Amino acid sequence: MGEKVVAGEFDLSDRNRYRDKLRRCLEGLARLLAQKRFDRPKNLMGLEIELNLVGPDGMPKMLNGQVLERIASRDFQTELAMFNLEVNIAPHRLGGRVFDRLAEELRTSLAYADRKAAEVDAGIAMIGILPTLDRDDLVSSNLSDVDRYTLLNDQIVAARGEEFTLDIDGVEHLTCTSKSIVPEAACTSVQLHLQVTPGRFADVWNAAQAASAAQIAVGANSPFLFGRELWRESRPPLFQQATDTRPPELQAQGVRPRTWFGERWVTSAYDLFEENVRYFPALLPICDEEDPLDVLDAGGVPKLAELVLHNGTVYRWNRPVYDIADGVPHLRVENRVLPAGPTVTDVVANAVFYYGLVRALAEEPRPVWTRLPFQAAAANFEAACRYGIDARFTWPRRGRLSGTAEVDAVTLVRDELLPLAEAGLNAWGVEPADRDRYLGVIEERCRLRTNGARWQAATFHRALERGLGREEALAATTRRYRELMWLDEPVHTWPVGLPEPEPVPLR
Repeated sequence: MGEKVVAGEFDLSDRNRYRDKLRRCLEGLARLLAQKRFDRPKNLMGLEIELNLVGPDGMPKMLNGQVLERIASRDFQTELAMFNLEVNIAPHRLGGRVFDRLAEELRTSLAYADRKAAEVDAGIAMIGILPTLDRDDLVSSNLSDVDRYTLLNDQIVAARGEEFTLDIDGVEHLTCTSKSIVPEAACTSVQLHLQVTPGRFADVWNAAQAASAAQIAVGANSPFLFGRELWRESRPPLFQQATDTRPPELQAQGVRPRTWFGERWVTSAYDLFEENVRYFPALLPICDEEDPLDVLDAGGVPKLAELVLHNGTVYRWNRPVYDIADGVPHLRVENRVLPAGPTVTDVVANAVFYYGLVRALAEEPRPVWTRLPFQAAAANFEAACRYGIDARFTWPRRGRLSGTAEVDAVTLVRDELLPLAEAGLNAWGVEPADRDRYLGVIEERCRLRTNGARWQAATFHRALERGLGREEALAATTRRYRELMWLDEPVHTWPVGLPEPEPVPLR
Protein backbone atom coordinates (compact mmCIF):
# COMPACT_ATOMS: atom_id res chain seq x y z
CA MET A 1 0.00 0.00 0.00
CA GLY A 2 2.40 2.64 -1.22
CA GLU A 3 -0.19 5.41 -1.67
CA LYS A 4 0.46 8.62 0.24
CA VAL A 5 -2.51 9.30 2.46
CA VAL A 6 -3.05 11.89 5.16
CA ALA A 7 -4.32 10.81 8.55
CA GLY A 8 -7.66 12.24 9.52
CA GLU A 9 -11.15 11.45 10.70
CA PHE A 10 -13.86 9.97 8.45
CA ASP A 11 -17.49 10.98 8.83
CA LEU A 12 -20.48 8.73 8.27
CA SER A 13 -20.97 9.80 4.66
CA ASP A 14 -17.39 9.06 3.59
CA ARG A 15 -17.90 5.30 3.27
CA ASN A 16 -21.05 5.65 1.17
CA ARG A 17 -19.30 8.11 -1.13
CA TYR A 18 -16.26 5.83 -1.34
CA ARG A 19 -18.43 2.78 -2.07
CA ASP A 20 -20.05 4.67 -4.94
CA LYS A 21 -16.61 5.63 -6.30
CA LEU A 22 -15.48 1.99 -6.04
CA ARG A 23 -18.43 0.91 -8.15
CA ARG A 24 -17.64 3.57 -10.74
CA CYS A 25 -14.02 2.40 -10.75
CA LEU A 26 -15.15 -1.18 -11.33
CA GLU A 27 -17.29 -0.04 -14.23
CA GLY A 28 -14.32 1.89 -15.56
CA LEU A 29 -12.13 -1.21 -15.30
CA ALA A 30 -14.75 -3.27 -17.13
CA ARG A 31 -14.88 -0.69 -19.93
CA LEU A 32 -11.08 -0.59 -20.21
CA LEU A 33 -11.04 -4.37 -20.51
CA ALA A 34 -13.84 -4.41 -23.08
CA GLN A 35 -12.14 -1.68 -25.14
CA LYS A 36 -8.78 -3.54 -25.01
CA ARG A 37 -7.01 -0.42 -23.78
CA PHE A 38 -4.23 -2.25 -21.93
CA ASP A 39 -0.55 -2.37 -22.75
CA ARG A 40 0.75 -4.93 -25.23
CA PRO A 41 2.92 -7.84 -24.00
CA LYS A 42 6.26 -6.65 -22.65
CA ASN A 43 7.47 -9.59 -20.52
CA LEU A 44 8.31 -7.21 -17.68
CA MET A 45 9.14 -8.41 -14.18
CA GLY A 46 9.87 -6.45 -11.00
CA LEU A 47 10.94 -7.20 -7.46
CA GLU A 48 10.62 -5.71 -3.96
CA ILE A 49 12.27 -6.98 -0.79
CA GLU A 50 11.35 -6.06 2.78
CA LEU A 51 14.31 -5.90 5.14
CA ASN A 52 15.08 -5.81 8.86
CA LEU A 53 17.44 -3.51 10.72
CA VAL A 54 19.52 -5.20 13.41
CA GLY A 55 22.34 -4.24 15.73
CA PRO A 56 25.68 -6.04 16.10
CA ASP A 57 24.05 -8.12 18.86
CA GLY A 58 21.39 -9.43 16.43
CA MET A 59 18.61 -7.45 18.09
CA PRO A 60 16.17 -5.23 16.12
CA LYS A 61 17.02 -1.53 15.74
CA MET A 62 14.20 1.04 15.49
CA LEU A 63 16.08 3.37 13.18
CA ASN A 64 14.58 3.22 9.70
CA GLY A 65 14.08 7.01 9.51
CA GLN A 66 17.74 7.69 10.25
CA VAL A 67 18.94 4.93 7.91
CA LEU A 68 16.71 6.08 5.03
CA GLU A 69 17.94 9.64 5.47
CA ARG A 70 21.50 8.38 5.02
CA ILE A 71 20.66 6.07 2.10
CA ALA A 72 18.90 8.98 0.32
CA SER A 73 17.64 6.82 -2.55
CA ARG A 74 14.13 6.51 -3.94
CA ASP A 75 14.78 2.78 -4.32
CA PHE A 76 14.46 2.41 -0.54
CA GLN A 77 11.26 3.15 1.37
CA THR A 78 9.78 2.82 4.83
CA GLU A 79 7.75 -0.18 5.86
CA LEU A 80 5.26 -0.65 8.69
CA ALA A 81 7.61 -0.62 11.69
CA MET A 82 10.76 1.32 12.56
CA PHE A 83 12.96 -1.77 12.14
CA ASN A 84 11.77 -2.31 8.52
CA LEU A 85 12.91 -1.03 5.12
CA GLU A 86 11.93 -1.98 1.59
CA VAL A 87 14.09 -1.98 -1.51
CA ASN A 88 12.49 -1.75 -4.97
CA ILE A 89 14.29 -2.93 -8.09
CA ALA A 90 13.34 -1.29 -11.39
CA PRO A 91 11.41 -3.46 -13.88
CA HIS A 92 13.41 -5.77 -16.13
CA ARG A 93 12.48 -7.51 -19.35
CA LEU A 94 12.56 -11.27 -18.93
CA GLY A 95 15.17 -12.91 -21.15
CA GLY A 96 18.91 -13.23 -21.68
CA ARG A 97 21.07 -12.81 -18.56
CA VAL A 98 18.41 -10.81 -16.72
CA PHE A 99 18.76 -12.77 -13.49
CA ASP A 100 22.51 -12.31 -13.19
CA ARG A 101 21.96 -8.57 -13.74
CA LEU A 102 19.23 -8.60 -11.12
CA ALA A 103 21.50 -10.35 -8.61
CA GLU A 104 24.26 -7.79 -9.17
CA GLU A 105 21.85 -4.88 -8.69
CA LEU A 106 20.59 -6.41 -5.45
CA ARG A 107 24.09 -7.02 -4.10
CA THR A 108 25.08 -3.44 -4.86
CA SER A 109 21.91 -1.93 -3.35
CA LEU A 110 21.98 -4.02 -0.19
CA ALA A 111 25.70 -3.49 0.42
CA TYR A 112 25.22 0.27 0.08
CA ALA A 113 22.26 0.23 2.48
CA ASP A 114 24.23 -1.85 4.97
CA ARG A 115 27.15 0.60 4.89
CA LYS A 116 24.77 3.49 5.54
CA ALA A 117 23.03 1.60 8.34
CA ALA A 118 26.42 0.96 9.95
CA GLU A 119 26.74 4.73 10.48
CA VAL A 120 24.06 4.37 13.20
CA ASP A 121 25.38 1.03 14.48
CA ALA A 122 22.83 -1.06 12.56
CA GLY A 123 22.86 -3.47 9.65
CA ILE A 124 20.59 -5.14 7.09
CA ALA A 125 19.14 -8.61 7.67
CA MET A 126 17.19 -10.30 4.88
CA ILE A 127 15.09 -12.89 6.73
CA GLY A 128 11.41 -13.84 6.80
CA ILE A 129 10.89 -13.14 10.52
CA LEU A 130 13.70 -11.79 12.68
CA PRO A 131 14.18 -14.46 15.39
CA THR A 132 15.15 -11.93 18.05
CA LEU A 133 11.94 -9.88 17.86
CA ASP A 134 10.15 -9.59 21.19
CA ARG A 135 6.53 -8.69 21.86
CA ASP A 136 7.72 -5.37 23.31
CA ASP A 137 9.27 -4.52 19.92
CA LEU A 138 5.93 -4.86 18.14
CA VAL A 139 3.88 -2.10 19.72
CA SER A 140 2.21 0.95 18.18
CA SER A 141 4.95 3.30 19.44
CA ASN A 142 7.29 1.53 16.99
CA LEU A 143 5.12 2.23 13.93
CA SER A 144 7.03 4.09 11.23
CA ASP A 145 6.47 7.83 11.33
CA VAL A 146 4.23 7.85 8.24
CA ASP A 147 0.59 8.90 8.21
CA ARG A 148 -0.67 5.97 6.13
CA TYR A 149 0.56 3.39 8.65
CA THR A 150 -0.99 5.21 11.60
CA LEU A 151 -4.26 5.60 9.73
CA LEU A 152 -4.32 1.99 8.54
CA ASN A 153 -3.61 0.75 12.06
CA ASP A 154 -6.37 2.93 13.52
CA GLN A 155 -8.93 1.76 10.97
CA ILE A 156 -8.15 -1.97 11.33
CA VAL A 157 -8.23 -1.67 15.14
CA ALA A 158 -11.57 0.15 14.93
CA ALA A 159 -13.00 -2.48 12.58
CA ARG A 160 -11.82 -5.26 14.89
CA GLY A 161 -13.20 -3.57 17.99
CA GLU A 162 -11.03 -5.59 20.37
CA GLU A 163 -7.47 -6.87 20.81
CA PHE A 164 -5.95 -9.07 18.13
CA THR A 165 -5.27 -12.67 19.15
CA LEU A 166 -2.23 -14.52 17.85
CA ASP A 167 -2.60 -18.29 18.18
CA ILE A 168 -0.12 -20.34 16.14
CA ASP A 169 0.36 -24.01 17.02
CA GLY A 170 3.47 -25.45 15.41
CA VAL A 171 6.58 -27.13 16.80
CA GLU A 172 5.74 -25.02 19.85
CA HIS A 173 2.54 -23.11 20.64
CA LEU A 174 2.31 -19.31 20.72
CA THR A 175 -0.68 -17.48 22.12
CA CYS A 176 -0.71 -13.75 22.86
CA THR A 177 -2.69 -10.60 22.17
CA SER A 178 -1.87 -7.25 20.62
CA LYS A 179 -3.56 -3.86 20.72
CA SER A 180 -2.32 -2.95 17.21
CA ILE A 181 -1.46 -4.46 13.83
CA VAL A 182 2.27 -3.95 14.40
CA PRO A 183 3.01 -7.71 14.83
CA GLU A 184 2.40 -7.90 11.06
CA ALA A 185 5.63 -5.91 10.66
CA ALA A 186 7.54 -9.04 11.71
CA CYS A 187 6.70 -10.47 8.26
CA THR A 188 9.31 -9.45 5.69
CA SER A 189 8.73 -10.78 2.20
CA VAL A 190 9.85 -10.80 -1.40
CA GLN A 191 7.25 -9.54 -3.87
CA LEU A 192 7.59 -10.71 -7.46
CA HIS A 193 5.71 -8.72 -10.12
CA LEU A 194 4.84 -9.91 -13.60
CA GLN A 195 3.14 -7.62 -16.11
CA VAL A 196 0.53 -9.52 -18.10
CA THR A 197 -2.09 -8.75 -20.72
CA PRO A 198 -5.76 -9.06 -19.71
CA GLY A 199 -6.12 -12.14 -21.90
CA ARG A 200 -3.36 -13.94 -20.03
CA PHE A 201 -4.09 -12.62 -16.56
CA ALA A 202 -6.39 -15.39 -15.31
CA ASP A 203 -4.07 -18.18 -16.49
CA VAL A 204 -1.04 -16.54 -14.87
CA TRP A 205 -2.88 -15.84 -11.59
CA ASN A 206 -4.25 -19.39 -11.41
CA ALA A 207 -0.79 -20.75 -12.16
CA ALA A 208 0.73 -18.59 -9.43
CA GLN A 209 -1.85 -19.86 -6.94
CA ALA A 210 -1.08 -23.47 -7.83
CA ALA A 211 2.68 -22.82 -7.61
CA SER A 212 2.54 -21.07 -4.22
CA ALA A 213 2.84 -24.23 -2.14
CA ALA A 214 5.98 -25.35 -3.96
CA GLN A 215 7.47 -21.87 -3.60
CA ILE A 216 7.00 -22.00 0.17
CA ALA A 217 8.24 -25.59 0.48
CA VAL A 218 11.62 -24.82 -1.07
CA GLY A 219 11.83 -21.20 0.18
CA ALA A 220 10.54 -21.27 3.79
CA ASN A 221 12.62 -19.00 6.05
CA SER A 222 10.45 -17.94 9.01
CA PRO A 223 10.39 -20.62 11.74
CA PHE A 224 10.53 -18.36 14.83
CA LEU A 225 8.31 -15.71 16.38
CA PHE A 226 8.64 -14.19 19.86
CA GLY A 227 11.15 -16.85 20.85
CA ARG A 228 8.93 -19.78 19.84
CA GLU A 229 9.56 -22.28 17.06
CA LEU A 230 6.31 -22.40 15.09
CA TRP A 231 5.60 -23.24 11.43
CA ARG A 232 8.44 -23.52 8.94
CA GLU A 233 6.93 -20.44 7.24
CA SER A 234 5.11 -18.60 10.02
CA ARG A 235 4.43 -15.40 8.06
CA PRO A 236 1.04 -16.39 6.57
CA PRO A 237 -0.72 -17.28 9.85
CA LEU A 238 0.90 -14.30 11.58
CA PHE A 239 -0.09 -11.88 8.80
CA GLN A 240 -3.67 -13.15 8.71
CA GLN A 241 -4.16 -12.98 12.48
CA ALA A 242 -2.37 -9.65 12.96
CA THR A 243 -4.57 -7.87 10.38
CA ASP A 244 -7.82 -9.74 11.07
CA THR A 245 -10.69 -7.26 11.26
CA ARG A 246 -13.10 -10.06 12.24
CA PRO A 247 -13.93 -10.70 15.89
CA PRO A 248 -14.57 -14.40 16.67
CA GLU A 249 -18.30 -14.11 15.94
CA LEU A 250 -17.70 -12.95 12.36
CA GLN A 251 -15.05 -15.64 11.90
CA ALA A 252 -17.65 -18.23 13.02
CA GLN A 253 -20.07 -16.88 10.39
CA GLY A 254 -17.53 -17.51 7.65
CA VAL A 255 -16.75 -13.86 6.92
CA ARG A 256 -13.60 -13.80 4.80
CA PRO A 257 -10.29 -12.56 6.27
CA ARG A 258 -8.53 -9.64 4.58
CA THR A 259 -5.40 -11.78 4.33
CA TRP A 260 -6.34 -14.87 2.36
CA PHE A 261 -5.46 -17.39 -0.28
CA GLY A 262 -8.79 -16.98 -2.06
CA GLU A 263 -11.56 -19.49 -2.68
CA ARG A 264 -11.77 -20.16 -6.45
CA TRP A 265 -9.92 -20.18 -9.72
CA VAL A 266 -10.69 -17.07 -11.79
CA THR A 267 -11.50 -16.31 -15.42
CA SER A 268 -10.51 -12.61 -15.49
CA ALA A 269 -8.62 -9.98 -13.53
CA TYR A 270 -12.00 -8.32 -13.06
CA ASP A 271 -13.09 -11.28 -10.87
CA LEU A 272 -10.53 -10.40 -8.20
CA PHE A 273 -11.12 -6.65 -8.13
CA GLU A 274 -14.88 -7.26 -8.01
CA GLU A 275 -14.51 -9.74 -5.13
CA ASN A 276 -12.41 -7.26 -3.18
CA VAL A 277 -15.14 -4.63 -3.52
CA ARG A 278 -17.99 -7.05 -2.79
CA TYR A 279 -16.50 -8.78 0.25
CA PHE A 280 -14.38 -6.21 2.07
CA PRO A 281 -15.49 -2.92 3.66
CA ALA A 282 -13.27 0.09 2.98
CA LEU A 283 -10.55 0.73 5.54
CA LEU A 284 -9.38 4.03 4.05
CA PRO A 285 -12.40 5.71 2.39
CA ILE A 286 -10.36 8.49 0.79
CA CYS A 287 -11.94 9.80 -2.41
CA ASP A 288 -10.03 11.18 -5.37
CA GLU A 289 -11.38 14.14 -7.31
CA GLU A 290 -11.27 12.23 -10.59
CA ASP A 291 -14.44 10.63 -11.94
CA PRO A 292 -13.18 7.55 -13.82
CA LEU A 293 -16.18 7.35 -16.18
CA ASP A 294 -15.88 11.01 -17.17
CA VAL A 295 -12.20 10.43 -17.93
CA LEU A 296 -13.08 7.43 -20.10
CA ASP A 297 -15.80 9.36 -21.90
CA ALA A 298 -13.20 12.01 -22.74
CA GLY A 299 -10.85 9.38 -24.17
CA GLY A 300 -8.45 9.42 -21.22
CA VAL A 301 -7.05 6.75 -18.91
CA PRO A 302 -8.52 6.82 -15.37
CA LYS A 303 -6.33 6.31 -12.31
CA LEU A 304 -9.03 4.23 -10.62
CA ALA A 305 -7.59 5.68 -7.41
CA GLU A 306 -10.19 4.31 -5.01
CA LEU A 307 -9.99 0.81 -6.47
CA VAL A 308 -6.19 0.83 -6.31
CA LEU A 309 -6.20 2.03 -2.70
CA HIS A 310 -8.84 -0.50 -1.64
CA ASN A 311 -7.00 -3.30 -3.45
CA GLY A 312 -3.92 -2.45 -1.38
CA THR A 313 -5.81 -3.20 1.84
CA VAL A 314 -6.82 -6.74 0.80
CA TYR A 315 -3.80 -8.96 1.32
CA ARG A 316 -4.05 -11.76 -1.22
CA TRP A 317 -0.94 -13.94 -1.54
CA ASN A 318 -1.22 -13.39 -5.29
CA ARG A 319 -2.60 -9.91 -5.76
CA PRO A 320 -3.95 -8.25 -8.91
CA VAL A 321 -2.42 -4.84 -9.65
CA TYR A 322 -3.75 -2.08 -11.93
CA ASP A 323 -1.24 0.63 -12.83
CA ILE A 324 -0.43 3.20 -15.51
CA ALA A 325 2.97 3.67 -17.16
CA ASP A 326 3.64 6.30 -19.80
CA GLY A 327 -0.09 6.98 -20.03
CA VAL A 328 -1.00 3.36 -20.80
CA PRO A 329 -2.77 1.09 -18.27
CA HIS A 330 -1.44 -2.37 -17.50
CA LEU A 331 -2.11 -5.32 -15.19
CA ARG A 332 0.33 -7.20 -13.00
CA VAL A 333 0.25 -10.32 -10.87
CA GLU A 334 2.05 -9.59 -7.60
CA ASN A 335 3.31 -12.79 -5.97
CA ARG A 336 3.70 -12.19 -2.22
CA VAL A 337 4.21 -15.67 -0.79
CA LEU A 338 7.99 -15.78 -0.36
CA PRO A 339 9.95 -14.69 2.72
CA ALA A 340 12.98 -12.47 2.35
CA GLY A 341 16.40 -14.12 2.18
CA PRO A 342 18.50 -15.93 3.02
CA THR A 343 20.98 -14.60 0.41
CA VAL A 344 20.76 -12.65 -2.83
CA THR A 345 21.54 -15.88 -4.68
CA ASP A 346 18.67 -17.64 -2.90
CA VAL A 347 16.24 -14.78 -3.57
CA VAL A 348 17.10 -14.79 -7.27
CA ALA A 349 16.88 -18.61 -7.43
CA ASN A 350 13.39 -18.40 -5.91
CA ALA A 351 12.46 -15.79 -8.51
CA VAL A 352 13.84 -17.87 -11.39
CA PHE A 353 11.87 -20.90 -10.21
CA TYR A 354 8.68 -18.83 -9.94
CA TYR A 355 8.88 -17.05 -13.30
CA GLY A 356 9.75 -20.25 -15.16
CA LEU A 357 7.12 -22.37 -13.41
CA VAL A 358 4.31 -19.85 -13.80
CA ARG A 359 4.98 -19.45 -17.53
CA ALA A 360 4.92 -23.21 -18.07
CA LEU A 361 1.85 -23.88 -15.90
CA ALA A 362 -0.07 -21.04 -17.57
CA GLU A 363 0.58 -22.51 -21.02
CA GLU A 364 -0.08 -26.21 -20.34
CA PRO A 365 -2.69 -27.76 -22.68
CA ARG A 366 -4.50 -29.21 -19.62
CA PRO A 367 -3.87 -26.55 -16.96
CA VAL A 368 -3.36 -27.75 -13.41
CA TRP A 369 -6.32 -25.70 -12.18
CA THR A 370 -8.66 -27.71 -14.39
CA ARG A 371 -7.48 -30.88 -12.64
CA LEU A 372 -6.88 -29.69 -9.05
CA PRO A 373 -9.72 -28.53 -6.78
CA PHE A 374 -9.08 -25.04 -5.47
CA GLN A 375 -9.51 -26.29 -1.90
CA ALA A 376 -6.66 -28.73 -2.49
CA ALA A 377 -4.41 -25.87 -3.67
CA ALA A 378 -5.28 -23.93 -0.50
CA ALA A 379 -4.55 -27.01 1.64
CA ASN A 380 -1.21 -27.45 -0.16
CA PHE A 381 -0.32 -23.85 0.69
CA GLU A 382 -1.07 -24.39 4.37
CA ALA A 383 0.86 -27.69 4.44
CA ALA A 384 3.89 -25.96 2.89
CA CYS A 385 3.73 -23.20 5.51
CA ARG A 386 3.51 -25.73 8.36
CA TYR A 387 6.09 -28.26 7.21
CA GLY A 388 8.26 -26.50 4.64
CA ILE A 389 10.37 -28.85 2.59
CA ASP A 390 8.89 -31.87 4.43
CA ALA A 391 5.33 -31.07 3.26
CA ARG A 392 3.14 -33.44 1.29
CA PHE A 393 0.78 -32.12 -1.38
CA THR A 394 -2.26 -33.19 -3.33
CA TRP A 395 -1.43 -32.91 -7.04
CA PRO A 396 -2.89 -34.10 -10.37
CA ARG A 397 -1.59 -37.44 -11.59
CA ARG A 398 0.71 -37.26 -14.58
CA GLY A 399 -0.01 -38.49 -18.07
CA ARG A 400 -3.37 -39.92 -18.97
CA LEU A 401 -4.31 -40.84 -15.43
CA SER A 402 -7.09 -38.74 -13.99
CA GLY A 403 -7.64 -37.57 -10.45
CA THR A 404 -5.12 -36.52 -7.84
CA ALA A 405 -2.59 -38.22 -5.61
CA GLU A 406 -0.59 -37.33 -2.52
CA VAL A 407 3.06 -36.56 -3.26
CA ASP A 408 6.10 -35.49 -1.28
CA ALA A 409 6.96 -31.82 -1.98
CA VAL A 410 10.59 -32.60 -2.78
CA THR A 411 9.61 -35.33 -5.25
CA LEU A 412 7.06 -33.07 -6.94
CA VAL A 413 9.49 -30.18 -7.30
CA ARG A 414 12.43 -32.27 -8.45
CA ASP A 415 10.62 -34.61 -10.85
CA GLU A 416 7.84 -32.45 -12.28
CA LEU A 417 8.07 -28.75 -11.41
CA LEU A 418 11.77 -28.10 -12.09
CA PRO A 419 11.50 -29.46 -15.66
CA LEU A 420 8.42 -27.26 -16.15
CA ALA A 421 10.32 -24.25 -14.80
CA GLU A 422 13.16 -24.99 -17.23
CA ALA A 423 10.72 -25.07 -20.14
CA GLY A 424 9.13 -21.80 -18.97
CA LEU A 425 12.49 -20.07 -18.75
CA ASN A 426 13.34 -21.27 -22.25
CA ALA A 427 10.07 -19.75 -23.43
CA TRP A 428 11.05 -16.43 -21.82
CA GLY A 429 14.38 -16.60 -23.67
CA VAL A 430 16.50 -16.79 -20.50
CA GLU A 431 20.11 -17.80 -21.17
CA PRO A 432 20.90 -21.43 -20.23
CA ALA A 433 23.72 -20.28 -17.93
CA ASP A 434 21.29 -18.23 -15.80
CA ARG A 435 18.62 -20.90 -15.97
CA ASP A 436 20.86 -23.77 -14.93
CA ARG A 437 22.70 -21.91 -12.20
CA TYR A 438 19.63 -20.75 -10.33
CA LEU A 439 17.41 -23.79 -10.88
CA GLY A 440 20.43 -25.77 -9.65
CA VAL A 441 20.09 -24.00 -6.31
CA ILE A 442 16.47 -25.20 -6.01
CA GLU A 443 17.49 -28.71 -7.04
CA GLU A 444 20.22 -28.83 -4.38
CA ARG A 445 17.78 -27.68 -1.68
CA CYS A 446 15.58 -30.62 -2.70
CA ARG A 447 18.48 -33.08 -2.77
CA LEU A 448 19.62 -32.04 0.70
CA ARG A 449 16.06 -31.42 1.96
CA THR A 450 17.03 -28.05 3.37
CA ASN A 451 16.10 -24.38 3.17
CA GLY A 452 16.47 -21.27 5.32
CA ALA A 453 13.93 -22.44 7.90
CA ARG A 454 15.62 -25.83 8.26
CA TRP A 455 19.02 -24.14 8.76
CA GLN A 456 17.70 -21.67 11.34
CA ALA A 457 15.97 -24.36 13.40
CA ALA A 458 18.95 -26.75 13.28
CA THR A 459 21.44 -24.05 14.23
CA PHE A 460 19.22 -22.86 17.09
CA HIS A 461 19.01 -26.39 18.51
CA ARG A 462 22.78 -26.85 18.20
CA ALA A 463 23.21 -23.63 20.17
CA LEU A 464 20.89 -24.96 22.89
CA GLU A 465 22.94 -28.17 23.00
CA ARG A 466 26.04 -26.06 23.63
CA GLY A 467 24.39 -24.68 26.75
CA LEU A 468 23.07 -21.33 25.50
CA GLY A 469 19.73 -20.10 26.83
CA ARG A 470 16.87 -19.64 24.37
CA GLU A 471 17.26 -15.89 23.92
CA GLU A 472 21.03 -16.18 23.66
CA ALA A 473 20.69 -19.04 21.14
CA LEU A 474 18.29 -17.04 18.97
CA ALA A 475 20.59 -14.01 19.03
CA ALA A 476 23.63 -16.16 18.17
CA THR A 477 21.70 -17.84 15.34
CA THR A 478 20.73 -14.41 13.99
CA ARG A 479 24.30 -13.12 14.11
CA ARG A 480 25.58 -16.24 12.34
CA TYR A 481 22.81 -15.96 9.75
CA ARG A 482 23.86 -12.40 8.96
CA GLU A 483 27.51 -13.41 8.59
CA LEU A 484 26.62 -16.12 6.10
CA MET A 485 24.04 -13.93 4.33
CA TRP A 486 26.76 -11.50 3.30
CA LEU A 487 29.00 -14.27 1.94
CA ASP A 488 26.16 -14.95 -0.56
CA GLU A 489 26.74 -18.68 -0.79
CA PRO A 490 23.28 -20.28 -1.11
CA VAL A 491 21.71 -21.56 2.09
CA HIS A 492 21.96 -25.24 1.19
CA THR A 493 25.76 -24.88 1.50
CA TRP A 494 25.66 -23.28 4.97
CA PRO A 495 27.27 -25.29 7.80
CA VAL A 496 24.75 -25.97 10.56
CA GLY A 497 25.59 -24.62 14.00
CA LEU A 498 27.69 -21.84 15.42
CA PRO A 499 31.43 -21.59 14.74
CA GLU A 500 33.66 -22.85 17.51
CA PRO A 501 35.01 -20.03 19.68
CA GLU A 502 38.56 -18.94 18.93
CA PRO A 503 41.00 -20.46 21.44
CA VAL A 504 42.51 -17.98 23.85
CA PRO A 505 46.29 -17.97 23.34
CA LEU A 506 48.40 -18.91 26.36
CA ARG A 507 50.53 -16.12 27.76
